[in-house]
Amino acid sequence: MKDPKRADFRGPLVDRRALLVAGLAPLAFPGPARAEPSPAPFPFGVACGDPTSDGFVIWTRLALDPLAADGLGGLSAPTTVRWEIAADEAFRHIVLTGEATALSDNAHAVKIEVQGLAAGRPWWYRFMALGHRSAVGRAATAPDAGAATESLKLVAASCSHWETGYFSAYRHMAASDADLTLLLGDYIYEYSYVGERAAGRPRRHDRAADVVDLAGYRNRYGLYKTDPDLQALHAARPCVVTWDDHEVENDYGGLLSQDVAEDPGFPARRQAAYQAFFEHMPIRRASLSDPWRLYRRLAWGDLARIHVLDGRQYRSPAACATATSRRGSVVGDDCLERLQPERSMLGLTQEDWLYQGLGGPSARWTIIAQDLLAASIRQKGRNGVVGHWTDGWDGYPATRDRLLSAIRNSPAQNPVLLGGDIHSFWTTDLKADFADPESATVATEFVTGSITADPPPYAPFAEMLPENPHVKYFESRAHGFMSIAMTPDRMLTDYRAISDRRDPRATVSTLRTFAVESGRAGAVAA
Repeated sequence: MKDPKRADFRGPLVDRRALLVAGLAPLAFPGPARAEPSPAPFPFGVACGDPTSDGFVIWTRLALDPLAADGLGGLSAPTTVRWEIAADEAFRHIVLTGEATALSDNAHAVKIEVQGLAAGRPWWYRFMALGHRSAVGRAATAPDAGAATESLKLVAASCSHWETGYFSAYRHMAASDADLTLLLGDYIYEYSYVGERAAGRPRRHDRAADVVDLAGYRNRYGLYKTDPDLQALHAARPCVVTWDDHEVENDYGGLLSQDVAEDPGFPARRQAAYQAFFEHMPIRRASLSDPWRLYRRLAWGDLARIHVLDGRQYRSPAACATATSRRGSVVGDDCLERLQPERSMLGLTQEDWLYQGLGGPSARWTIIAQDLLAASIRQKGRNGVVGHWTDGWDGYPATRDRLLSAIRNSPAQNPVLLGGDIHSFWTTDLKADFADPESATVATEFVTGSITADPPPYAPFAEMLPENPHVKYFESRAHGFMSIAMTPDRMLTDYRAISDRRDPRATVSTLRTFAVESGRAGAVAA
C-alpha cells in the first residue's frame, strides 16, 4: 500500500550528486534524532534564508549564557552540531543530515548552505547539540527558474527597535501564509535611549551605551533574537535580508561615520558590525573576494526576479555635510554637490551588477528590494529649509536617474521597488522626471512602516504632499508591515498595521490596499 504521508511528493527528494556545499559529509535517511527539545543551547531559535530551486541556508547559534559580556554566549570550546532536513514536519522522512563545528571565532553560530533538494516545495529542519534539540523551522525551495509559477506571497518589514515596543507585528507576519519574508534593514538598533528619552519605554536594551565593538553587536543581535515573535517569524519560512544604517551606526556611509570626529576608529567598528550581522543572518556567502558583499539575486520560477541591494556599504560621502557631521539633513537646491553625476549611493560596481541583471533573464515581476524610500520627496527641514533629504536616494539623484533609465531601456517587466527606513508607509510613482508630474511612470514603489521604531511627525509630510504629486499614499501614524501577493497578472500590496506597539498582544488590521496591474506601471487603490 502507498504510504499516504508521501502521496504528495513529486519526483526524487534529493539529488545525491549535489547534496551540500560547506564540505560536510551528509548521511541520507537516518533514524530520528535522540535529543530532547530545549531552548538551551538554542536560545536564539533557528532561521532559514536565501532559497534557490534546490536549497537554502539554515542557521542557529549556540549559547548557554545568551548575553555573556564577552559576546560568546557562555561557550568557549568547539561544539559539534548535527542538522537534519526532512520532507515532513514530524521528521519521519529525513532526507539530509550532517555535522558542523560551532566555533568561538563566529560566536558558535552555524550556517549550512544546503543544496540538492527538489524544487518548489516545503522542507523542515532542526539542529542537535549538547544533548538537546532545537525548535523546528520550516524552509522551502523556490520553483525551478523559468518554471510556470502562479503565485508568490511576501511579507516585508523594517525598523524594529527593541526599546520602543514589542514585536507583535512579527507574530502576525509569522502567522500569514507568505512564501518569503523580506527584512529591509534596521533589524537592530545600535544606540540606546538614556535619560528623559528612556522614560516610559516598554523595554530596555542590554546596555545603555551605544554598541561599538564585536561583543556589543553580538549581544545586541542576541537580545533581539531572544524575542519569541522574532523567533516565530524566522521559523515560519525563509527570509531574505538586507541592512540599513542601524546595523552599524545611524546615517553612516561607506567607511565614514556620521560624526567626522569618529572617522579614525569607524572602519574597525564597521568591521565588527558586519561580522556580527553575517554571523546572525541566514545569508549565503556571495563572493569569496568580497566577504561582506550583500547584494544578490533570487528567482521564483518565471514569476519574480528579486534583486537585493546594499544601500550603505559603497555609497559616496553625504552631500553638503558640515565640518563636524554627515547626518542626514534637508538641503536646498543650492546644494550642488548632491547633483554631481559621479556620486553613487550603491557604488559603481553594484550599479553595473544591477543594470546587467535588469538586462538578464526576465520574469513577470522585477522586484528591487532595498532599504530606503526611492522617490524624490520635497520636504521641509527643522530649520525651515525646503529641499531634499541627504541620507536617502534624494542625496544621490544621479544614481536614481541611472537606475530609472536602466529600467526603461531594459526588458525587465513590471519593476517594483520595495523599501523601508523612513518609519512610515508610502506608495509612489517613480517618474522619469520628478519635476514633471505628466512624465512617464517608470516603476512602482511600496515602502513599509516600522515594526516599532519612532515615526516621523505626520503633519509636516502631509502638508508637503501637494508638492509631491507622485505620492499616492503616506501614513506615519501606524506601525506594521507590508503583505504582498503576486500573480502573473496582478500585484496586491496590503499595508498591515498593529493596534499598539506597546502591547505584546496587539491585533492587526489593513490600513490600505494597492494594486499594480501587469504591463501598467503605477499603483491604484484596491
